[in-house]
Amino acid sequence: MFAYSDYINLPRAGLMRRLAAWLYDFLVLISLLMLTGFVYFGATLLALQLGWISLGDHEDTAALLSASRSYQLCLLAVGLFFYCWFWRTSGQTLGMRAWRLRVQNTDGTRLRLAQCVIRAGAALLGLGNFWLLFNPRQKLALQDKIADCEMIVMSKELNKRLLDKQPE
Repeated sequence: MFAYSDYINLPRAGLMRRLAAWLYDFLVLISLLMLTGFVYFGATLLALQLGWISLGDHEDTAALLSASRSYQLCLLAVGLFFYCWFWRTSGQTLGMRAWRLRVQNTDGTRLRLAQCVIRAGAALLGLGNFWLLFNPRQKLALQDKIADCEMIVMSKELNKRLLDKQPE
C-alpha cells in the first residue's frame, strides 16, 4: 500500500522537466479558461437579453466583459482552483503526471490548501521556476521555497502506483 516514506529522498525536479510540465498544464488551463469565457459570455448575453444588466458605456458584450472585475476574478479563480485542486488531492497536475513530478512536503505528505494558494501566487505564472538557476544544488523553485515544499521526480513504477490509486 502507500506510505509517505515512499516519497521521501527522491530527487528534486530540474528546470527543464518543470517547464515541460508547465507548458502541458498551460495548454490545459487555456482550454479551461476558454470554456469559462464561453459560459460567462453566454450568461452575460442572456442577462442582457432579459434586461438584468445593460451595456452601459461599453460598445459590445466583449468590451463589457473585458472591463468586468467579476469576469477577471472568475478567470483567476478557475486558474487557482485548477492548480490547488490537483496539488491538494494528488500532488500532481496533468502535466506533472506526464513528466512524473509530484509536489509535496519534505516528509512526503500532500500540501495543505494554504500552501497550495501560496505556491500558486509565488509561482509568478511559471517564472518562479527560473529561481532554480540561482539555486542549483537545492533544486527549489521560488514557489517551493515560499510555500515550504518540494517538487520531486518519481520512478515510473511509483508514478503508476500513484495514478492507479490515490493515497489517503
